[in-house]
Parts: sequence; structure tokens; C-alpha cells
Amino acid sequence: MSIDSLRRSARATVSGFPQGFWWLWLSTLVNRTGAFVLTFLSLYLTQELGHSAWFAGLVVALHGLGGVAGSPLGGLLTDRWGRRPTMVTMHLAAAACSAALAVVTSAWAIATAVLLMGVAMQAVRPSINATIADMVPAHDVRRAYALNYWALNLGFAIASIAGGAAAFLGYRTLFVVDAVATVLCAVIVFLRLPETRPQAAVDKRGEPVAEEKVSMLTVLRDAPFRTLVLLNLLVCLVFTAPWIGLPLTMAGEGLPPSSYGMVIAVNGIVIVGFQLLVNKLTDKRSPVLLLTLSALLFAFGTGATALAGSSVAFAATVIVWTVGEMIHVPTNAAATARLAPEHARGRYQGVMGMSWAVAGFVAPVAAGAIVGGPGPDVLWTATAAIGVLAAVGYYTRLRKALADEDTRDTPDTPETPDTRDAARDTPDTRAGAAEQASVSA
Repeated sequence: MSIDSLRRSARATVSGFPQGFWWLWLSTLVNRTGAFVLTFLSLYLTQELGHSAWFAGLVVALHGLGGVAGSPLGGLLTDRWGRRPTMVTMHLAAAACSAALAVVTSAWAIATAVLLMGVAMQAVRPSINATIADMVPAHDVRRAYALNYWALNLGFAIASIAGGAAAFLGYRTLFVVDAVATVLCAVIVFLRLPETRPQAAVDKRGEPVAEEKVSMLTVLRDAPFRTLVLLNLLVCLVFTAPWIGLPLTMAGEGLPPSSYGMVIAVNGIVIVGFQLLVNKLTDKRSPVLLLTLSALLFAFGTGATALAGSSVAFAATVIVWTVGEMIHVPTNAAATARLAPEHARGRYQGVMGMSWAVAGFVAPVAAGAIVGGPGPDVLWTATAAIGVLAAVGYYTRLRKALADEDTRDTPDTPETPDTRDAARDTPDTRAGAAEQASVSA
């Protein structure tokens, strides 16, 4: 492939988005560039404050537990209050928690600050995802989510390198820098990002049309979306397990901690270096096939960990499931946006985000218990089986529902008021269609 063709490909990958999307992209990059707290929190608690490793693990788990509550809260606020107010408020709340960690020293205060930080950080994500779905044409939504995910990982890579180099200044200084970066992110959103919450629908006389009220219970009754959430939970369990199980497995093979650092760095390097290429290769592909493929890559990558015995072999397994991650994250977010009614995008994204948070809380505990009990081979066999189960679920349970959404969102189809009204089906009617598709599949 020539330099010119690569340049054209890169231009096509990033073209066609409104200015507001790039301000949101920049805010994500700035926010993650200062993301030091979770990276260095366990070292701060054990090395500087003298707490036990058990307490450090508990505090990190509290961050995930806060996310379980924060995600639906953020979704509710996103729909009722607005995208931009939710983002600004939750960014500032997260910044306050980061700053508090630089000051407080008691165990209870630290645990509370981390728990509230988990709430705030997870609560902001539904508003970000809903904003992207609001401002980007439906046929470009997956590409937009992929670019935003690339910014997130690029920023995190910068934070990891810069944080490690600046750790000599003290952990508290890093927490303050984290708070400043998060405040700067909030300022960018407040000054440059427009509010994108859809206006209330009106009839031909200009009178407001009463929209169907969507509660969290309504969202959970949406059968296709409920299936998507449950399958995403399975994939998230597989995705999260290596972050605890991999270092323990490598230690059991006699490899030093430095080897794990180099192996897990492959994840960020691959995402930063190849996310745009993967996005180009998967653009316009069937979402159900992409989700199925990503689940199989997770299954194969984590399952092969049981056969690895060297740093190179472990790194190869990380590459496999990282490719699955690059395919899965934007595709899943786009599928969520497609299944959600316009006026309930925040709630749908909030429920989906809750599946990530639950996995972030459950998987580390389960992975540690399995490695310490039956052994690492059992863990990697289980993750492979769960990944395959998720792949089968995507292909058999969501094939019709996501295919219908694809047809509805095709940009070549002329849109009229009648087709728009027909496209705006309710969760209940979509549920019935998907259940019939599931039976026929």
C-alpha cells in the first residue's frame, strides 16, 4: 500500500464529522491524559500510606462498585437534564474526588472518595455516548465511537508514561494533576460543546407530541437490548479477567513483574497504533458479525493463555483479544445507540454502561479466586467458554434485530416523515420482533 493510499485512508477515517464531535474528542483526550489515580492508587495506598494489599484491592473494587450506581444515574440525568450539564457536573465531581485523594489520609475518607469517583466517572459516559449518537449520522456512529475510544486509549498511554516519569514528584502531585486535567476537560465541554439533546417532537400544528415515557424498567423490558446487555456482560467478564489473572498466571510461570508490564503494554500499543486501521477494515460491516467475531477473538485470545509459557507467547494472546476489544467496543456502543429511542439514549447507554461496571467489580474477584483455587488453566478455559457462548448468542439472538436496524439506518434510503415515524418503533414492538427472530433462529 502506497503512502498516498494510506493518507487517503486516514483522511477517510476522520472525515465527515461535525466540529462538536472533535471538541468532544479533544475533551476525552485531555481527560485521559491526566488519568493517574487508578493507575497509581494501589502503589500509593501500599507504599506511601502503608495499607495492606487487601485494602488496596478493596478500594479499587469500590471504584467499580460506584460505577454500577453511576452509570444508570448518568443515563437518567442525560435524558432529563441534558448532555452537557451532566458531563460538566460529573467531570467536576470526579476532579473534586481526585483533589480530595491528595489531601485525605484516613482509610474511610479514601474509600469514600474513590467510591464517589467511580460514580462520577461512570455517570459521565452515557452523556458522551448519547452526544455522539445525537450529532453524528447513524451510518457513521460506529466510526465515531471508534475514534473516541482511540482518543481514550491514546490519552491513557500518555498518562501511563508521563505518570511513571513524574512519580518522583509524589503520588499526591499526580492526583492534583489528574484533577486539573479533568477540570480542563469540563471547561472544554462547557465552552465549546453544544447541547445535543433532541427537541420534543411536534405535530403538524406545531403542538408538542407526548413522547412515550421510558423508565429503567422499560429499558430492561426491551428484549433485543436486554439481550445485547447480557451478552456484553459476558464479553466484559472475559475482557476484565486478564487484568487480574494474567499477572498471576505469569508469576506462576516464574516470570518477573517487569515481564507483565511489557506484555500488558502491548494492549495499549496495539490500540493506539492500529485502531484507525481496524476501524477502516470493519467499516460498514454487519454489526452482528462484528460482535460475533469480537467475542470469538476474546475467547481464543484468553483461552490460549493457558498454553502460553513465555513473555512472547503471552504477548501474542494479548494481541488477539486486543483486536477483539477494538472491534467490540465501538460496535457495541453503536448497536446501543441504534436500539435506543432518541429521547431515551441516555438511559439505554446508562444500562449498557452498568454491564461494564458490574464486570469490573465481579471479574477481578472471581479471577483471583479461581487462580488461587482451581488454578489459572480453569480460569482461561472458563473465559474461552464464556466468549464462545457470547458469540453464539450474538449470532442467534440478535441477527434479526440488528439487521432490521441496519436497514433502517442505511443512508441511501430516502427519509420521509412517514418513514421516520415508522422507524421510531417502541421498545415493546422491537422486543416482539426480536423474540420472534430468536425463535426462528
